[in-house]
Amino acid sequence: MTLRPETLAVHAGRDDLAALGVHAPPIDLSSTYPLLDVEHGGDSYESMALGGEPLAAGGMVYQRLWNPTVARFEGALAALEGAEAAVAFASGMAAVTAAVLASTTAVGRRHVVAVRPLYGGTDHLLASGLLGTETTFCAPGSVRSALRPDTGLVVLETPANPTLDLVDVAAVAEQAGDVPVLVDNTFATPVLQQPLRWGARMSLHSATKYLGGHGDVVGGVVACDRETAAALRRVRAVTGGLMHPLAGYLLHRGLATLPTRVRAQEASARTLATWLTEHPAVERVHHPALAEDPDGVVGRQLLGTGAMVTIEVRGGYEAARATIEALRVFTHAVSLGGVDSLAQHPAALTHRPVAPDARPAANVVRLSVGLEAVEDLQADLDQALRAAARTVGVSALAG
Repeated sequence: MTLRPETLAVHAGRDDLAALGVHAPPIDLSSTYPLLDVEHGGDSYESMALGGEPLAAGGMVYQRLWNPTVARFEGALAALEGAEAAVAFASGMAAVTAAVLASTTAVGRRHVVAVRPLYGGTDHLLASGLLGTETTFCAPGSVRSALRPDTGLVVLETPANPTLDLVDVAAVAEQAGDVPVLVDNTFATPVLQQPLRWGARMSLHSATKYLGGHGDVVGGVVACDRETAAALRRVRAVTGGLMHPLAGYLLHRGLATLPTRVRAQEASARTLATWLTEHPAVERVHHPALAEDPDGVVGRQLLGTGAMVTIEVRGGYEAARATIEALRVFTHAVSLGGVDSLAQHPAALTHRPVAPDARPAANVVRLSVGLEAVEDLQADLDQALRAAARTVGVSALAG
């Protein structure tokens, strides 16, 4: 039986609960585990240190190598992504780091091709060369020409942060050929997009965002095939970027409501994006429903338009700053994807380390739309935009 996302979100990763005699997934906080004997323990340790799974009962050895609570979350996320496996990490950046290391320096291919725009942390990591890599940044249509014999990974994000640019994953994968493609799927979530279906090797999430959904847990996860999962687990084992069991539990719980949350937030975001296009204090609205989409990404690859809206405010940086500081329902904070609506200034915060020529404009404000009444969010944005217009002295907009 093929289950729909709403059903998978509730039931995936819970197959062993009946045998355990419990209804809610248990939280295993053990840092170490009793071993059956020396030989079995050693064999199991070696299996996991090399990226495999524990051997039978009594083989989990140590939390850095394996944890059943985290493994349930991984299984559930893999099911939602249509993947063979998933590997969870302590944060989204830990997941990015592991994916880059496993695909490049660990196998002697130190070159990365990255499609801009990207999340600021990912962009900064790749530009810095901190992991021993060299990165060529390019547009989606230039991936093929950017490849080199030592290219180990192609990285992209769609919808992209913060401009919500759309990228045709299948077109990039075709250009990449045998080079694995990593797609940051954080904004779309597996409810709206499954990059592996379109040729990507890895689908990455900052699980802190929509997967958790409540702003109370930090984590990262990569959905992929079994071979890639083994490589990622090996990096996780030796670098220690493991996810804590409590985070695994909270993220697994968050998945159960993910489709419902995403659909409700998406509806509100679409309403706000359409309304903002007519607001006199707004120069431009970025949202997939409003974007030029010559490749037909929306409706084919992206099964919805998501809950992020980015605006360019008239009046430059001062108007953007004043708008954010005048908001009362939206919280001025980084991150996104929670039940409460957030607003932030990307150029000053998440994208501050990005090269100036790739940094978002100073008048850009990114909005993460939550589950509040859309009428209240609209009223809050209207009063904040008008207050900002008065602050910067744009009298025509201060009515």
